[in-house]
Amino acid sequence: MAKRHQEHQSLGDVLKDFVSDNNLQKGLDKVSVRDVWEKVMGPAITKYTQNIKLERNTLFVQLTSSVLREELSYGTQKIIVNLNDELGRELVKKLVLR
Repeated sequence: MAKRHQEHQSLGDVLKDFVSDNNLQKGLDKVSVRDVWEKVMGPAITKYTQNIKLERNTLFVQLTSSVLREELSYGTQKIIVNLNDELGRELVKKLVLR
């Protein structure tokens, strides 16, 4: 049986260590971006969202409405800022609406 460290760590610190030791941050980012999209954009736009995918700091969002896609394309920079503010760090650098 391995010796355990006698230090006291908070649960948050233990979870952060676990995530970084097992390279899980990218997967967690993909999930959190979906949640933040729904929170920031609201239920009206989420209803027309089919797929959300994060790859290399680029967020790909597939929409079912071409009219909505056109309207959102005028404010992509503001959407990126709002998403990153909600995430607490600059994770999304580019937004592609499909």
